[in-house]
Amino acid sequence: MQQINEFAGRLGGVYLLPVVVAALAFVMIGAPSSWVTLTVAGLAMGMMIFLMASGLSLVFGLMDVLNFGHSAFVSFGAFIAASVLAWLSGWLEADAVSLNIAALFLAFGAAILFGLVAGWFFETVIVKPVYKDHLRQILITMGALIVAEQMILAIWGGTPVSVPRPEFLEGSLLIGDITIEIYRIFAFLLGLGVYVALYLTLNRTRIGLLIRAGVENREMVEALGFRVDRLFVAVFMLGSALAALGGAMWAGYETLITPALGAEMMIVVFIVVIIGGLGSIQGTLLGAIMVGLMANYIGYLAPKLALASNMILMVAILLWRPNGLKPAVK
Repeated sequence: MQQINEFAGRLGGVYLLPVVVAALAFVMIGAPSSWVTLTVAGLAMGMMIFLMASGLSLVFGLMDVLNFGHSAFVSFGAFIAASVLAWLSGWLEADAVSLNIAALFLAFGAAILFGLVAGWFFETVIVKPVYKDHLRQILITMGALIVAEQMILAIWGGTPVSVPRPEFLEGSLLIGDITIEIYRIFAFLLGLGVYVALYLTLNRTRIGLLIRAGVENREMVEALGFRVDRLFVAVFMLGSALAALGGAMWAGYETLITPALGAEMMIVVFIVVIIGGLGSIQGTLLGAIMVGLMANYIGYLAPKLALASNMILMVAILLWRPNGLKPAVK
């Protein structure tokens, strides 16, 4: 077993898992066009889940905060983006691509701004009094999630809300027998860009160095004159903004959203964080891609097992690597 692990490590280690899963799915599906469509859909879904889960991974892994209210930011991000897009429906249907892009990024900007402000309020008022008390964190953040769902019901009502898409993201690309939705390509590229930005920030900047140092030895960093508490508030705000952006993207992906969106995504987000390993952006991306691919492949091959695919994947990976695929902290 050790020799197998060493050989796999030389080839890429756990980063080979999506490739192995995709190769096995190719053999089992048989039809190349269906396999490509499912793979692209899985990658796009994985990137959107990564947007939602990356913030929770940072907060959970770096700040040791069990924030079960994280998915509330996903719900509000989705509904705020949907409202802005509906308000700018004339821009979405215009022939000018510039107006389409402006409407889309105004919706994303509104969701991100809400995530930043709400993240600051959530950390300062709700989470800060219960630091280092996981039981109280679970109780108070679950309560906050319930309150958030009721606020959404009060503002937007209980009926499903339709989410319009910009004209330039409608339709599909046809390559032979292969059909790929343009929105899924956009979702993949956006998620990839966010991942690169996060990775460079945490590993190539002074702020990232201070955050990682504050996790390892907070007292020493504070003795050097740095305000670690402010850094952690910024991390919490960033995580909330990413969740809101992920919710906005997911709203456009589903095109029909309900107030239960946050509660539905909470389980998936936590599964991704656990699979990837705490505090690891690389692990979160890897876990999200695995979840996205497995959901699409199993949904095609064995539809009755689709709902259980995430749990099966999590159990299998934790039996192999109890700390997750690429944990940054234990």
